[in-house]
Amino acid sequence: MPTYLRTVRGLSATSTGGFLLVQILGALFGFLLGSYLSDAIGRKSTFMWSAVGSFVMILIYMLMPMGNTALLFVGVPLFTVFLIKFPPMGPFMTELYPTAVRGTAQGFCYNAGRALGSFLPTLVGFVSQSLPLGATIALFSAFASALMIVMLMLLPETRGRSLESLDTAVTAPEPTLAAVAERP
Repeated sequence: MPTYLRTVRGLSATSTGGFLLVQILGALFGFLLGSYLSDAIGRKSTFMWSAVGSFVMILIYMLMPMGNTALLFVGVPLFTVFLIKFPPMGPFMTELYPTAVRGTAQGFCYNAGRALGSFLPTLVGFVSQSLPLGATIALFSAFASALMIVMLMLLPETRGRSLESLDTAVTAPEPTLAAVAERP
């Protein structure tokens, strides 16, 4: 973002710092709102709002013609919707896995996601040699948001799920054929 603001928008280092300050304020709002929403509407719904909102806001921020003042103020809702996905992440992953594999599974998910995500800034650098930087950032950000939406459709809602139920489901013995035949 600082490179985009400096090279494409022509902002000085001082002005770029002001933009980043406003975006950090949006991040604070996002963390607070994400904490509230994950309890109020569920973790999966909070992720979905973040993904859809990020998809829309990044396209507005990067592709709509607007002055620097408007861009400054659009940074608050952009970073708010972008960062409402972080507060529910820990509880969501905790509620996905049974105790025996919870730490390993969460660690794998966090780090595999970060590893895959680490390629995007490199790809932005390569693709921005043939496309404008703003369009390239919008393209890869929209792709990441769309991927998040698809993945969310495959995951269950975990709100209200008991951790004991996960352990019971894993450790419950499979019914034998004789036990099934004895049922009324």
